[in-house]
Amino acid sequence: MLTNEQLSTFRSQLINAKKGVEEQLDDGDHFDLEQGHWHESMGELSLYDNHPADQGTALYEREKDIALNEHIEQQLKDIEYALQAMDEGRYGKCEKCGKDIPVDRLDAIPTTTFCVEHSADQVVSHDRPIEEEILKPPFGKFFDEEDNVVFDAEDSWQDVARYGTSDSPSDFTDAVDSYNEAFIEADEYVGYVEAYENFVGTDIEGKEIIIFPNNQHEQYEDALDEEGLMTMFGDLPPYEKDPYTEDEAED
Repeated sequence: MLTNEQLSTFRSQLINAKKGVEEQLDDGDHFDLEQGHWHESMGELSLYDNHPADQGTALYEREKDIALNEHIEQQLKDIEYALQAMDEGRYGKCEKCGKDIPVDRLDAIPTTTFCVEHSADQVVSHDRPIEEEILKPPFGKFFDEEDNVVFDAEDSWQDVARYGTSDSPSDFTDAVDSYNEAFIEADEYVGYVEAYENFVGTDIEGKEIIIFPNNQHEQYEDALDEEGLMTMFGDLPPYEKDPYTEDEAED
């Protein structure tokens, strides 16, 4: 049971919090929601001459303002409800089971009127937008589908992640050599499917296979030698400079 001193402390916290929330709403004009129309918040009397994309951006910002305003107003309602419970002698006891709410919980959430076991948010929702069930790659689910080699959402993420994420080598079950590999499937080929595509060339009909010597070719040959395997191409003719000039070959 809370002492009079503790009740006085929590009351003071709630009153100060209420004052701060009310000032925030008044100073921001309820996130400009008191205006007659959402374009008025941008200082526009008419959107006739605005690009549709600009209107879409402004509308998104308006939707965000509505969400933020609802959040703040709910916070104010929670504070007022807690103060009412305090006036009625119910503060500090769970509304569901009637047990005392631990002081540590009240210190963290002064507006709560429930114990942890009977708090409203017991389950974290993992529901996803219904659109994700019908969208196909490259926009759906953010994972490569089997036998799918198109540039999809996962490939987009990998291209961005290679410049750095919040993950570190300690976040992966398999050891990585550097932070440059600290993202999903860092060893996956980018822009091609098989390693030999870096050095194998053909004509426009896919015939007359030739080899362009480079570092990838040497690594590929070394890997085959280590495994004791033969190349799938059989005997490949070496690269000859006759069909091309030296500059064309380098390009």
